[in-house]
Amino acid sequence: MIHFNIPPHTGKELLYIKQAVDNKKICGDGEFTKLCSQWMESRFHAQKILLTTSGTSALEMAAILCGLKEGDEVILPSYTFSSTATSIVLTGASCVFVDIRPDTMNIDESKIEAAITAKTKAIVAVHYAGISCEMDTIMDIAQRRHLKVIEDAAQGIMSTYKGRSLGTIGDFGCFSFHETKNYSMGEGGALVINHPEYNEKAEILREKGTNRAKFFRGQVDKYTWVDYGSSYLPSDLNAAYLYAQLESADKINTDRLTTWNIYHENFQSLQKSNVLSVPFIPKDCEHNAHMYYVKLKNLSERTKFISYLKERGIQSAFHYIPLHASPAGRKFGRFFGADDCTSSESEKLTRLPLYYGISDKDRNYVISCVLNFFQ
Repeated sequence: MIHFNIPPHTGKELLYIKQAVDNKKICGDGEFTKLCSQWMESRFHAQKILLTTSGTSALEMAAILCGLKEGDEVILPSYTFSSTATSIVLTGASCVFVDIRPDTMNIDESKIEAAITAKTKAIVAVHYAGISCEMDTIMDIAQRRHLKVIEDAAQGIMSTYKGRSLGTIGDFGCFSFHETKNYSMGEGGALVINHPEYNEKAEILREKGTNRAKFFRGQVDKYTWVDYGSSYLPSDLNAAYLYAQLESADKINTDRLTTWNIYHENFQSLQKSNVLSVPFIPKDCEHNAHMYYVKLKNLSERTKFISYLKERGIQSAFHYIPLHASPAGRKFGRFFGADDCTSSESEKLTRLPLYYGISDKDRNYVISCVLNFFQ
């Protein structure tokens, strides 16, 4: 069986977890939590990064820090994971879904401005497959219309837009370190804060509403409950697992890109024959090989394709069911404009096995089976 995903493992994870245990501090903000944040701040030239319990909790923190409340509206794509929307709904705000671009599967930046109302407070840019949205246009709209921008960069760590790391362009950025991501801590994430005036409020929010972070820095002689908060701080054991991978970030990135590029080269002939579509990378974007997908002609062909691969021992997977078509999507939001691409494109897309350390033999077998399906 060729698995769709195998969580990354570099060899130092257990050593670092033991070090965390030996440090006698396995709760949050231990040595490895700080090392992970420092590594990312330095690598991505970020103002401040806080490790969180998940990508979902990073999105929730961003929504709260944006000051969203009941009656507000947030514009986002419907083709995304539920966490993008639930973070908005938890504040009492509602979701306004707009169509995606068929080439990148990202939000169609040309559809955003028409969806803005007096209630609109923010835009969420979801960088699908680690490929950036058209951020110049989105930031221009946001600045002119006085809106916040949250980058859902759950899949975008190590990717860039015009040389800038994803997550560092909007007001807030959100990473995920779930086991399916390029770098993993099992469950975990990070919040990128791009304006220093939010730093203290974010620390309080993350630490159950207390000023505990200031206490440990020696800025106050005791800590107390000062504002709304929750428990968004991960264990240092999880951070220890992640730090081993961040130390090998370039090695992992290069390995994944190698597989992505080999897939891409081998499937060009199928695209030229118009039997499938392969990913498109805009010229200003550098991606991280988070996934490799192909798009079939329709849902029926995709179903046959997935079954064909499964019969040959290959796990493949489709992705999101558009949120606006879900029960919660209808309850908590609305779709603005025409659904020209979101539903139809989502029914075509299939993701192929891609993970750190996939063998040449397995990768070549996947390629052979895909080519044979179309013969």
